[in-house]
Amino acid sequence: MSSNEKKEFFEAILLLQSVEECEKFFEDTCTVKEVVEMSQRLKVAKMLNEGKSYLEVVKATGCSSATISRVSKCLQSDNGYRMIINRLKEQD
Repeated sequence: MSSNEKKEFFEAILLLQSVEECEKFFEDTCTVKEVVEMSQRLKVAKMLNEGKSYLEVVKATGCSSATISRVSKCLQSDNGYRMIINRLKEQD
């Protein structure tokens, strides 16, 4: 995939205006398993951000320790997960 294709894909996502539109788009572009995995990773990020242990996260999500470790590293880089978690908090 070229960087232009990737950019166009993300720009298309930014055009979605509701949860319902997101559901329709992701149902068309991803498998059910992929959507579940992305949802689980966000849950992992939120739990780690709350100070939950790896064991607690494994029990609650069923994710592998490798996935949890990867999400943890991403959280430490203050990149996408951290940004989304902060924005979700702002909405509450």
